[in-house]
Amino acid sequence: MIDEGHVRDLCDAANDDAALVLLEGRARVVDQPSEEQSQGALLVITKRDLVDRLGPDPSDQALHDVAGTLSDTVGKLGA
Repeated sequence: MIDEGHVRDLCDAANDDAALVLLEGRARVVDQPSEEQSQGALLVITKRDLVDRLGPDPSDQALHDVAGTLSDTVGKLGA
């Protein structure tokens, strides 16, 4: 559901307000979670929270680990 690529895309997002959301069962990065295109989406994590957790230049392993944790957490929510 959420993979390392999603987490990397969020880290690389130019906008600090970017977020990883689930919309219609698919993970995607949006510039701002309040955008019309993300209405009805489940907020997974913001870029700020991700950078706070991993730092500004995370390793591939850290991205992989966070993706697994996020995917597992979302799966347990039934999203």
